[in-house]
Amino acid sequence: MLELTQRKGFLFDMDGVLFDSMPYHAKAWHDTFADFGIAFSEYQVYLQEGSTGAKTVNDVFLAQKHRLATDEEVQAIYERKCERFKACGQTVPMPYALQVLERVREHGWKVGLVTGSGQRSLLGTLEHYYPGFFAADNMVTAFDVTHGKPDPEPYLKGMRKLGLQPGETVVVENAPLGVRAGKAAGAYVIAVNTGILTENDLAVAGADVVLGSMSELWRQLA
Repeated sequence: MLELTQRKGFLFDMDGVLFDSMPYHAKAWHDTFADFGIAFSEYQVYLQEGSTGAKTVNDVFLAQKHRLATDEEVQAIYERKCERFKACGQTVPMPYALQVLERVREHGWKVGLVTGSGQRSLLGTLEHYYPGFFAADNMVTAFDVTHGKPDPEPYLKGMRKLGLQPGETVVVENAPLGVRAGKAAGAYVIAVNTGILTENDLAVAGADVVLGSMSELWRQLA
């Protein structure tokens, strides 16, 4: 059972929650790092998802080259990754994501978005697929934070934008780093396992509940 008593608002991640975009991100990161002679599996991309692009590059450089990437390397890698992602084609909304948002609104809960993405091509599609749900005053993106997930900063900023306290907030995530960020911010975290991770990957990150899909979340919110 979901523990929604006293909750007043939901903060949704974007990739893997609202958009079925993670397969494209995984391929784009894997292929781009390969261009630079760096091995980075698609499974690792899912585990790293939620970080800003710069943090992803630096984490990989620290692990494999034992140094931070230069600003030039970060820019070159992230720009190429974005180009590859865009070349994958139009991203589609996650099945039942719109129904979940509509149900949340029907219950009178506030809605916000917290994403580590700086992918402008994807951010620009939100209004098309989810009209009237997201605007600057209820969104936190990679452009708004100093520390990306798993740091609590993104979700704490999302709470402030919605005027919520941690105990009033539900976070919906699909990635371990996002789960950790939501828990560190004091929220109740629902993990929806929409990708290739195991349920345990999300459970050990601290998720209060792990569901198998957005359709399962929609049914639980009835």
